[in-house]
Amino acid sequence: MASGKSVVGKKLSKRLNLNFFDTDEEIVNKTGVTISHIFDVEGEEKFRTRELDIFTTLIENKDCVISTGGGIILKEENRELLKKGTVIYLKTSIQTQLERTMNNNERPLLQGDGDKELILRNIAKFRNPIYEKLSDLVIDEKNNPNQVVESILNKIEIIK
Repeated sequence: MASGKSVVGKKLSKRLNLNFFDTDEEIVNKTGVTISHIFDVEGEEKFRTRELDIFTTLIENKDCVISTGGGIILKEENRELLKKGTVIYLKTSIQTQLERTMNNNERPLLQGDGDKELILRNIAKFRNPIYEKLSDLVIDEKNNPNQVVESILNKIEIIK
């Protein structure tokens, strides 16, 4: 969450001259409502089902960059689909996530009166090991998205 996936994904796709897709944007375009609205009205499980449906379609595109929502790895089916491509994990500190989400009301898991830092720590405790296991490439946090893209481009040559 708040790792810069969409920003970095768009920049990376431009550098590689590939199409870019964002699973959250695709869900919003298909439903006509925000992710927060889907969480509020239908709940997280229904959102995750919508996410799987969209991702199943997107992963069939060849030679593209797909930015997924942070919780995509929660469904086993998505973890299997991720194996079809090169998975890049943008590892981001809790502090950076807090800074990036401080004034953002569109993060359903961070809405309400709960301690955002504690929520992010609990999410990271569960998700980070899964991300690390699934990833072909782990990029540690950098503040500048252009630096992140350069790092990915340099390391992706090694993977090929």
